[in-house]
Amino acid sequence: MDSSTPCCKKQRPDLHWVRGWAALVATLLLCCCMAWPTLARAQEAASQPLDSTMQLERTDDGVYLNAALHLELPSLVEDALYKGVAMYFVTEAEVARERWYWADRQLAQAVRYLRLSYQPLTRRWRLNVSPVPFEKTGLGVVLGQNFDDLAEALDAMQRIARWKIAGPGAVAVGTRYRVELSFRLDLSQLPRPLQIGALGRSGWDLAVVLSQLLVAEPPP
Repeated sequence: MDSSTPCCKKQRPDLHWVRGWAALVATLLLCCCMAWPTLARAQEAASQPLDSTMQLERTDDGVYLNAALHLELPSLVEDALYKGVAMYFVTEAEVARERWYWADRQLAQAVRYLRLSYQPLTRRWRLNVSPVPFEKTGLGVVLGQNFDDLAEALDAMQRIARWKIAGPGAVAVGTRYRVELSFRLDLSQLPRPLQIGALGRSGWDLAVVLSQLLVAEPPP
């Protein structure tokens, strides 16, 4: 008698179930993308120092920024300054167009570099400001000021007056933009031994972040 073994047929997946699952995943990803810019801005606003202020001015010539920062030098930074080690800082402003469906689109950026140093022989402070990194500066690029004490030098570092951060064509009338201002200590400019010692240590942390909306209004 001939015998036969039934062949096992491979069960095909339910296409309706697969399509439904794919649609659910796509919806969740879209919701995450829409919520991410809002969550990121909320976290930035929560870390924004209350004692620091920023004002924006839009003219036919472009966008100008005025700010009063609240800076407190960490004790390790101050000690290094008094020992003759120069400290470098970076001030950065960014103009971005708000997008509800994705991260904001950067339209303009401005950067200033600062170097603060102490001369033990004269007991005077020197503050240099440059639009480019100091290792790339040339004659006539760096502006310098001398101060009698650290408080005066810090006061000058904390004030920003009519800093042009965007040209006249960077913003359009009736559009919402977000301007972010950040100030930080540039640890990469420290001498190598100090860089290694400062890595991961909270005693070297110095950063201020401000964020503000800018709505380009039509001229009167």
